[in-house]
Amino acid sequence: MMQTGIFTAYFPYALEESAKKIRALDFNTVQLDLHFPDIDLSLGNITKEKCRTIRDTFRDHHLPISCISGYTNIVHPDPAERRERNALLKEIIAHAQYLGSPYVISETGTFDPDSDWVHHPKNKTEEGWDECRAVIGDLAQHAHDHGAVFLLETYVNNVVGSVEETLRMFAEIDHPGLGLLMDPTNYFENHNIDHMDETLNRVFDALSDKIRIAHAKDVKRSGGDKSEKHADIGDADAHEGHTFRGVGEIELPAPGLGDLNYDLYLRRLAQKHPNIPIIIEHLDESDVPRAKRFLEEKLKANGL
Repeated sequence: MMQTGIFTAYFPYALEESAKKIRALDFNTVQLDLHFPDIDLSLGNITKEKCRTIRDTFRDHHLPISCISGYTNIVHPDPAERRERNALLKEIIAHAQYLGSPYVISETGTFDPDSDWVHHPKNKTEEGWDECRAVIGDLAQHAHDHGAVFLLETYVNNVVGSVEETLRMFAEIDHPGLGLLMDPTNYFENHNIDHMDETLNRVFDALSDKIRIAHAKDVKRSGGDKSEKHADIGDADAHEGHTFRGVGEIELPAPGLGDLNYDLYLRRLAQKHPNIPIIIEHLDESDVPRAKRFLEEKLKANGL
């Protein structure tokens, strides 16, 4: 059966307390965010010893780490900023083996200088594609060299933002160091959100064999607010990847608060990945129990 997990960053406490709180909610796996107030995990400060402490703490609380967050804008248009961001991502990848999971995840980025989440015209040019492919190819090789796998997460406003672009990237980088994080909500835009089942089936028909880990959030039209939306999750230092809730026509709320056909999503996911970890996101700590109940009721209803 599928394992239900949660991002550790929704519990902004010291390492031991975070693990205790997550386990108290009966989760049995986590996606690890390298952000704890009692451990310095900034660039240049990630060590084998710190990673083993983190891994063993979660294991002691029966919470094996299924994957690791490495989210950043890998094609940031400022060269110095891009180098620094990708240096930290590479450092995380190099230490994944000591954290208990080979899988390190990031989206593919945007050339917008001010936001990691909005579209930029260069994203859909061959020049932009070639830059992004070079970065992903380098990350895939770096991951392979360190016993890890870099998981690409498609998002509509990034360079790799559609089923077709995802297939193209995997065709051009056919490498054991590259896999896919499946989040079907990230494929929806104004033109396809009213074709829910058709879009979901297209995603899984094309990409099922690339999937390694799955996410659980939701998707709906944003209504009158087309701005970039962020939530207050109770952590002043939270990475914007955890506060982001959508931009333009699409909003991305917590699971059960949108229009995603979860029954179809989970059935299609289970066809080739019946024991995959599925990680809840886009919520704050107070909403975690509700979201977990929603997801697990859907899993039970579908025999998964």
